[in-house]
Amino acid sequence: MCPRVNRRLRPFHSLKLASLPAAVGLLASLAFFSATAQVEEESYAVKRGDTIYSIAREFGVPPAELAARNGLSGSFHIYAGQRLIIPAGSTVQAPVSRARAAAHVSLPYSIKRAIALAPVRPGRWQYIVVHHSGVDTGTVKGMDHYHRDVRHMENGLAYDFVIGNGSGMGDGEIAVGRRWTLQLDGGHLASEAQNKIALGICLVGNFDEHPPTRKEMESLRALVVVLMARCNLTPRAVKTHQQINIVHTRCPGTKFPIKTFLDSLPDPHR
Repeated sequence: MCPRVNRRLRPFHSLKLASLPAAVGLLASLAFFSATAQVEEESYAVKRGDTIYSIAREFGVPPAELAARNGLSGSFHIYAGQRLIIPAGSTVQAPVSRARAAAHVSLPYSIKRAIALAPVRPGRWQYIVVHHSGVDTGTVKGMDHYHRDVRHMENGLAYDFVIGNGSGMGDGEIAVGRRWTLQLDGGHLASEAQNKIALGICLVGNFDEHPPTRKEMESLRALVVVLMARCNLTPRAVKTHQQINIVHTRCPGTKFPIKTFLDSLPDPHR
């Protein structure tokens, strides 16, 4: 079982228009003002661990624009409970907002709460690593037993999160491990140094024999998008076990769609 190892206008009638073209220009400006004034701006309550950069990435707006809209100083300091106005009309807002909506809607409240409440230190996590279990049936209890009693891992379950495939756990069901809730080092990589900076997500299944289920991939994507925002990471921080492990492994298998998955993640730098 793997692992191995977001000038006031004067009344129109009081303005003196010098020419018809000027009047047309003013009317156009007023029409534009009226149209843009109707765009509703979204608000967001800052959570513990949020930064201007993670919120800007989540809503698809430039960090400087978000800071300016909220009158923040150059330090971009924010605090938990603060309510920010998310600028409307950003040219990159629509596609990223769709990704954000998909992630937040599909994750159960209990999972979002567990992610939000964990005492994540800034810079604590630098990677998110994807694994498969290597077997087609699995439960968190079973994995915990294997890692604790067979592999003699003091903290049991080596991963921060496990995603089920319908055999042992629900298809797409996400379980949160104590390594995440307590912010413990991982046990899923061969390098102790890497385990200190890399989160582990395990999908139940043997992806050398078949690909993950659709629901597994939907849950994985939603989970990774939220974790990237929580830990201030980009898609470049998302790796498979075989890409990052210092000892060769095929995990998460030859049939895991790594390129399609990585291309689906929202990246503010693309």
